[in-house]
Amino acid sequence: MPSSTSPDPISRRRRALSLWPLTLPLGGVAMAREAPHTAAWPRRAIHITVAYPPGGVSDQMARALAEVLAADLGVPVVIENKAGASGTLALELLVRRPADGYSLCFVAATAIALRAQAANHRGVALRAALPVAGVMRTPILVVGTRSLGVDGFARMVDRARQSPGSVRWATTGEGTTGYAVLDRVRRASRTEIVHIPYKGGGQQLLDALAGHFEVLSTNVASAQLEDIAAGRLVALAVGAPVRLRVLPDTPTLAELGYDDANLDSLFGLFAPPDLPEALADRLNRAVAAALETPALQSRLRSMSNLPFEGSADAFAQQIAREARR
Repeated sequence: MPSSTSPDPISRRRRALSLWPLTLPLGGVAMAREAPHTAAWPRRAIHITVAYPPGGVSDQMARALAEVLAADLGVPVVIENKAGASGTLALELLVRRPADGYSLCFVAATAIALRAQAANHRGVALRAALPVAGVMRTPILVVGTRSLGVDGFARMVDRARQSPGSVRWATTGEGTTGYAVLDRVRRASRTEIVHIPYKGGGQQLLDALAGHFEVLSTNVASAQLEDIAAGRLVALAVGAPVRLRVLPDTPTLAELGYDDANLDSLFGLFAPPDLPEALADRLNRAVAAALETPALQSRLRSMSNLPFEGSADAFAQQIAREARR
């Protein structure tokens, strides 16, 4: 039995989430407990719900991870997509599912914060999804389309300042990291940039290539990088700690003077809140091992993503920092 001075890992994870500046009610969440027959898990297919449409960087990574996990665990790992409400729809479904290790959700930390904010706004109790394993950090790419008509981030801001409403900036919806970048740039530059929300990155990219708006912010992915290399899109800035190796001439938002907007996306796996500790630890070890395989290392590098390095506790602490951010 854990002592009062050394809480069990899942309790620490829940405590990290409860320290958000958002009042995140955790009432009714059971303490971690050992489930019978844990040693026999898994005995059937595991289902991972990706909280975004097919084809995007998160979907691609979740599917690559599922392949490696299936080989390690010896059971099928099935991917289903349940997009909506900037990732929070899949989380709402997850917390209602059995906490038996067979239902997981692949989602960004921003969706966790957004769901908590909405719950607090409505004044309702919220059951928090359990952080199981961090998977990757994805830089945010800000690009201009053929409709922008100017080169460089500073000139884009100048256009927005001189002609209010003339710059339309697309994201995959309020509450996403791409939207947070837009909002912080807009506030810092005191410009009237029009927000164009999309439900997913696929249609957003098609409309960008057609010039239906001037700017978009999106998770960096091979498709966007190919369009930049071909001259169909223009890289304006990246949200990342340092410049990307594939875009050495593209400055970070911090370099451009927008430190608060220099954001990336943190993705990981979550489980229903009552998942037994033994299963949570087993899943965490499996994901950590998968991220060290050459296949996933290569996939992450090809997408200019970084693997998350750290324990489930570290993942929960990082989620709390993301929420404060």
